[in-house]
Amino acid sequence: MALIVCPSRRMGAMESPVFANVVCKNATAPAGGISMKAVRLSNSGAAVGGVFVDNGVAAGVLRVTAVAAAASNENSWPASSSFLEKVTGREAQQQWQTSGTVPKNQGASPAKLEKEKTAEHLQPLRGVEEEPPVVSTKELVSLQIPKPLSISDLALPPRHGSDLRVAYQGVPGAYSEAAAAKAYPRCEAVPCEQFEAAFQAVELWLVDRAVLPIENSLGGSIHRNYDLLLRHRLHIVGEVQLAVHHCLLGIPGVKKEELQRVLSHPQALAQCEQTLTTLGVTREAVDDTAGAAQFVSTHNLRDTGAVASARAAEIYGLEILMDGIQDDLDNVTRFLMLAREPIIPRTDRPFKTSIVFTLEEGPGVLFKALAVFALRSINLTKIESRPQRKRPLRVVDDNNNGTSRYFDYLFYVDFEASMADQRSQNALRHLQEFATFLRVLGSYPMDVSPMRA
Repeated sequence: MALIVCPSRRMGAMESPVFANVVCKNATAPAGGISMKAVRLSNSGAAVGGVFVDNGVAAGVLRVTAVAAAASNENSWPASSSFLEKVTGREAQQQWQTSGTVPKNQGASPAKLEKEKTAEHLQPLRGVEEEPPVVSTKELVSLQIPKPLSISDLALPPRHGSDLRVAYQGVPGAYSEAAAAKAYPRCEAVPCEQFEAAFQAVELWLVDRAVLPIENSLGGSIHRNYDLLLRHRLHIVGEVQLAVHHCLLGIPGVKKEELQRVLSHPQALAQCEQTLTTLGVTREAVDDTAGAAQFVSTHNLRDTGAVASARAAEIYGLEILMDGIQDDLDNVTRFLMLAREPIIPRTDRPFKTSIVFTLEEGPGVLFKALAVFALRSINLTKIESRPQRKRPLRVVDDNNNGTSRYFDYLFYVDFEASMADQRSQNALRHLQEFATFLRVLGSYPMDVSPMRA
């Protein structure tokens, strides 16, 4: 076992379990550094080396010389030889001093190691001190103590790098692609044919996130995605609001009066009802807006137009025949950001929480469910009901006057509060008293700044 003491007048030794029992108290070391050396021990237990300040070393540098040990003393201050082996990369029981640098990369080639071995010279410890190897104290400490995680590492949105893959429904040029770009700048957007394919891509680790629409200010809720939220075990980690700006696109050189039909997503067609009625064209629904533009361009359909974004016209080489054809200029679509793991809720910024629950049939039951939020001054921003797919109807005995059938509903609710807020926890604890099913879909930061498409 090697012994390390602090013989310096300005530094005193003390026992400590920290850092392999090597600690110096009153360590007011000058701008030099700390040099650690050890010499062969004597049987008499005399001082055998130690940690001292060496002004000849540049500031912030730790000098380490391998330790040789021959004997120990019961009253001496032991330092773990395994610690020295970690520092020097050599066994502490060798009876000579080896000069060399502390290895940073254990994967060096055999030829390089042989060259370094040849360059080394071994000599007994007879008072001649060789130049010790030098290693940065920052590098040394980083090898021993891992950096602890902070709350900011877990709660903040992910750092938006090019390695983040985000799924969206549609093809390039879709509004969902623009929403993904707003939610995760500089991400790699991955198109999916259907909404369910985007959910599955996240679950199967093909992508990191998914950005999918959930409601529109004109067309209302997108019920398919509400059903998929319950079917899959993904978590809502954010929301993004995108202002939708529809354009009527056509083959270059075609006039809008020559169009006989218009293709687009059903929501987009509904949002441009007045304009399309004035044109007198036939409307045909497709999976997404950008897909309609792609279809018209690929087949060179001169009698067919598409309702899509200006970016879709640029991508597929179409001409904008009419700009801003939506019935309401305040046309905003809300998208949800989905991930495999939830984020840690916080209280230092506005948060929103989404839940889904079911209730027993009875008078005033829904009123009681919503009252748990009103009693705690929690604002509700969304209430959506959907019949349960596996049990859509409930048969009950209506006071012995025959049986009645009632729809068995799921209730989706969004409220403005974080799950870190004690009010939210109390409200959901209260709701559980009479809810037959309750699930938190996510607690996430609110988006309060819509972006023009």
